[in-house]
Amino acid sequence: MDKIGFIKKDIYNLECSVNGKLRNHDVELVTEYFMAEQKKNEAFYFKIEGDGHDRFSRCFWADATSRRAYGFYGDVVVFDTTFNTNRYDLTFAPMLGVNNHGQTIVLACAFLSKETTESFVWMFEEFKKAMPGGEPKTIITDQDAAMAIAISIAFPTTFHRLCIWHITSKFSVKLPRDAYNEYWREFQKAIWDTDNKDEFDAKWNIVVTKAGLTDHPWLSSMFDLRESWVPAYARQFFAAGMSSSQRAEGSHGFFKQYISRRNSLMDFIIRFERALSHQREKELVADHVDAFEVAQCLLPMPMNKQMATLYTRTMFQKFEQELIESTACFLELKTEDACKVVFNVSERKNWETRVAEVVYVKDSDHASCSCQRFEFVGIICKHILALFRRDQIEYMPEKYILKRWKKTAKCGLVSDANGKEIKDCADPGLLIKRSTMSRLASDVVEDALMSEEGCEVLSETLKSLQVKLKLLKDGPSNNEVGGSSSQTQYMKDPKRVRCKGRSKGVTGAKEKAMKRGIRHYRECGHIGHDRRQCPALNTP
Repeated sequence: MDKIGFIKKDIYNLECSVNGKLRNHDVELVTEYFMAEQKKNEAFYFKIEGDGHDRFSRCFWADATSRRAYGFYGDVVVFDTTFNTNRYDLTFAPMLGVNNHGQTIVLACAFLSKETTESFVWMFEEFKKAMPGGEPKTIITDQDAAMAIAISIAFPTTFHRLCIWHITSKFSVKLPRDAYNEYWREFQKAIWDTDNKDEFDAKWNIVVTKAGLTDHPWLSSMFDLRESWVPAYARQFFAAGMSSSQRAEGSHGFFKQYISRRNSLMDFIIRFERALSHQREKELVADHVDAFEVAQCLLPMPMNKQMATLYTRTMFQKFEQELIESTACFLELKTEDACKVVFNVSERKNWETRVAEVVYVKDSDHASCSCQRFEFVGIICKHILALFRRDQIEYMPEKYILKRWKKTAKCGLVSDANGKEIKDCADPGLLIKRSTMSRLASDVVEDALMSEEGCEVLSETLKSLQVKLKLLKDGPSNNEVGGSSSQTQYMKDPKRVRCKGRSKGVTGAKEKAMKRGIRHYRECGHIGHDRRQCPALNTP
């Protein structure tokens, strides 16, 4: 420890010194960083805007990896804002998706100084400009009025699903305590254990009437919004199996391991990129496992073996679970005509018999189920699998295999609105070259260290080489066009803002005592003091 040469205080002082030198240059550094990333890969997209007074107001960015990912997994987007990520209290707004392994991925990011409808519309419009393809099928958010209006403007064809977890967690706050304790279980059954819209409406009205809450304003508003959050209404829209925005909450928790509210914007982006690389590394590991390994099948059936080779391991496990449960389902013919056959598929679960209705259309060879699992998750349900087993269909029809869940989901070209291919940031050839040159440089350094003369020769050679590489990088016409970056006009750093979602300050014991009012000591009957300061007790 004595040979280290510095202590923790020295590191703190150095950090303060560096931050002091960079003060008022934060936006300049971020802009130059984005421009450098765009120079490396022209598919990097960013936009920075001011507030009309030459001061930073908001920015949006998405790298090539994220833009390509949207081309494959852009059917569902989860959006939620978070706070305490930077010293200016700007709202951090990432847009997230789900890849073929069921992992959370980052599609785009933004910093907003205001959480208004106009700010959200601006962000969503930039998102549409950056992303290949059309609007997402579903977007999942928390319940926010400004956000809802912005989504209806920017994504008119997208189904806006509200986070069911945030809504159900408010029951304990919005309802009277006695009514919540007595009827919450019945509300849960109405929300989660109903198979169709009419059944939900009937159960909800029964519980509300029993609880005497027919005129409760919050419950009435939630019932009016039922198409946006109740599973019986919303499961007809594909959402990759998600009914809440908790995936975003988990992502915020992951990224906050790397960042803090003391970070400048440049600090945040550097730390965020580091966290993002760790997240993407997990995806690469999963890709590697799927490329060289085939999941073991619990059931020796042709269809199970087929899906083990097609699906990623995570999705195959979900499919196999449905296949196993299908063996406990029993089919009963309900109706049949020239066009379709309707079956009742029953299963015993939690001491209850649940029945789903499967409709098989003869001409199109198509089956649909009342549970709507395929529409919601993208994996065929056990009820239809029971029908396939009955009809001895050994292999899964192609129409029931979504490409987004396959191992080959990321195969193919992704182009932007101008028809230009979006190439990934990671170039395998570049990585190989870097590895080769790193080994060569390491060998050269080891040889030079054998003598003082060798060190001098290598040092002079490297300095000369550095100058040549800089000229090669900047190009001969750099000074003729725009001059150096220091001559460019940049926006001022943002002012500190207070966002509507920011938590209230913690009230200390002294402030609480002041709010309670003037002290009153019961023993002597006087006010203005307590037992320790009572003159009657302290009199000798």
